[in-house]
Amino acid sequence: MKSAHIRYGALVAAFGTALFLSACKTEEPPPPPPPPPPPAMSLSTGVVQAAAAYRNYVRDASSIPSTFPDAASIQNSLARGAAYEPEQFARGAVAYAAILALQDPAFVQGVKTYAADPAGRATVVRQLFSDPAYAAQLPGASSAAGLIIANLAADGRQLYAAGSAIKQTAYDIQRDRWSREYVADREGRLANVKRVSAMPMLGATADASLLMQAAMSGTGLNVQPGAASPPYTEAVVRGMAIAALSVLGAAGDDNAVNINALLADNTGPYCLRISKLNLYQCLAVAKPHFEDVFCLGQHVLMDAGECVTKISGAAPLPAWSRTFASAPDAASASRTAAAAAPRTRK
Repeated sequence: MKSAHIRYGALVAAFGTALFLSACKTEEPPPPPPPPPPPAMSLSTGVVQAAAAYRNYVRDASSIPSTFPDAASIQNSLARGAAYEPEQFARGAVAYAAILALQDPAFVQGVKTYAADPAGRATVVRQLFSDPAYAAQLPGASSAAGLIIANLAADGRQLYAAGSAIKQTAYDIQRDRWSREYVADREGRLANVKRVSAMPMLGATADASLLMQAAMSGTGLNVQPGAASPPYTEAVVRGMAIAALSVLGAAGDDNAVNINALLADNTGPYCLRISKLNLYQCLAVAKPHFEDVFCLGQHVLMDAGECVTKISGAAPLPAWSRTFASAPDAASASRTAAAAAPRTRK
């Protein structure tokens, strides 16, 4: 009986010890929740529309014919080529630069390395907004910058080539009597050019859809790859900054005000405003129709091409060189030279 009591007491003591140890044991904390997934890529519709307007102008202006059958065709082409507002055109070039940067897989993948960590991502986003030039330090920046420069420079060459052909025509058509007649309403023609120069540029809906799809997918544009070392122009780094913010999910319509502010650089608007002033001065003194052709070729298209080249930071375009078309006979050649001599411009 006594041994039974002993065993019972030992059992009670063991049970109590177990309860005590159980009460003192600290429970393991639950594992921390996984970090939230990186935000999806985003791009403001305002950026896409600005890029579409830029693309539409470059395509349309570059396709202006270099032949003019009559005075009316000159005035139509002049109004068509002058239909860009300098600030909007320059902003559109930066917007297009951003979409071009998103076509570079090395840059996109390099920026994505900052997207997984929320704290690191937030730091990069703040840095890009405060100093867009920070984009030049991101992985893949050299290839993205090279791609932007190569494709904007191609746009500049396209505009310049179209203007060069038209400027040549200004000399060639002087053999035609009608081209030496005076413009009927010179003041009205200048006023109309100033009017279309202030009108908002529009991009085609199809272009905007294509550009948005290309930005989100990284494909769909026929781009020229390239690589470039810094320093880059302000437009190039701003384009890369917007592209990086897009990859980090910080460039959507919910952040449109801050993103649109990044579209403003200094080089493009200044260059294009000077081009417009030169155009207005050219038209103010131009009298015969062939001089309007000169103004169109030089101060609309060639100047715009040079400005786009400056925006990109590519090498300057070669100086324009006049070529002489063969005349059908010596008398015609003499008349052409005599007509051109007093009004030859460089």
